[in-house]
Amino acid sequence: MSEEEKTATPAPAPADAEEAPAKEEPKEEESTAQFEPVVKLEEVEVKSGEEDEETVFGVRSKLFLYGETLLDVGSGNKTWKERGIGEARILRHKEHQRLRLLMRQEKTMKVIVNHALDPRIKLEPNVGSDRSWVWSAFDFAEGELKETVFALRFADSDIAQEFKKNFEECQAEMEKLLAGE
Repeated sequence: MSEEEKTATPAPAPADAEEAPAKEEPKEEESTAQFEPVVKLEEVEVKSGEEDEETVFGVRSKLFLYGETLLDVGSGNKTWKERGIGEARILRHKEHQRLRLLMRQEKTMKVIVNHALDPRIKLEPNVGSDRSWVWSAFDFAEGELKETVFALRFADSDIAQEFKKNFEECQAEMEKLLAGE
């Protein structure tokens, strides 16, 4: 190869449309295949257990549990574990007027807190935060009654104060109900 051939610039594209090869657009083919489901599922009515209840108060929050992790069982080493994010709701039964706190995980709808609003429960401020509350209650979220320490954290302190106000009002209502008034 000569030096001229090495440094030569490529020839410009032909100006005439006749000289340039025409580019054809590839045609998109449409699929005509039809698939039938392997298994036919029938629609089933799912009951949440909340059909006979009305929401008194509800707010989005994050729930924490205080306890041993699987690695620390028996060691007495307890820490806060996140249980989930969802709407913490105070529900009133339409028939007998009893109140309970119920919270489900946002995505899975799994029950993560479920306990009666016992008048003996005391909401305590969480150390180092003005937007969360700590309390102890007999929880039934896992299907068995178990004493649990909870912490509920809110977006800001105003929402936390509103939760406490509603929680304590409902506890007073529950106390009257249990006393037979």
